[in-house]
Amino acid sequence: MARGRASTFELQRATILQAAADLFAEKGFHNASMAELAKACGVSKPLLYHYYRDKDHILFDIADSYMDQLLAIVAGVEARDLEPPAHLEALIARFMEEYEHSQSQHVVLVQDVKFLQDEQRDTVLCKERKVVAAFAEVIETIEPGLKKKRLDKAVAMILFGMINWTFTWLRAGGPLSYADMAPVVTQIMLNGVTGLAANAGKRKKRNPATAETAA
Repeated sequence: MARGRASTFELQRATILQAAADLFAEKGFHNASMAELAKACGVSKPLLYHYYRDKDHILFDIADSYMDQLLAIVAGVEARDLEPPAHLEALIARFMEEYEHSQSQHVVLVQDVKFLQDEQRDTVLCKERKVVAAFAEVIETIEPGLKKKRLDKAVAMILFGMINWTFTWLRAGGPLSYADMAPVVTQIMLNGVTGLAANAGKRKKRNPATAETAA
């Protein structure tokens, strides 16, 4: 009879994925070796191969599981049955929150997915398209007619252009946090920059301090 997996198997894999995400985000996928990863995980290299056959397998699991997290956020917000502007606001806030707490996974997603094999990359990209489609649908509901002009997904991509690269400039210890930036992005998407400074000032008065700030 084949031996079943130990109860700690999935927990150890999760630990490996987090260590790998941190290492890949810091050094890049191609510059991080399995030996370095084993050291970061505090395990031997042979034991690491017990959990993952190679770096490609690890990279895929990082990106695929992270996309599952983002799709779960989309489903959770949809289940709240909010009015369209509030729906978009909630999506932006939850994604920014996830980006902050899963920064290494996010960096790996945007910089290293291109190194996956075609089938694995297509799986991740299919999930990315579902996320974009969910945002585009809400945007179309707010501004009907965008889909007819083929602008719904384009506007959704503009939105992702604003939030996907915050990790390159938003830093802990600065004057702004991810939570601060979420309503700013929402305001820009819904109303442009007009009145942005005044509205941001009001938010600062209501929330004079944040637990974590960024750059």
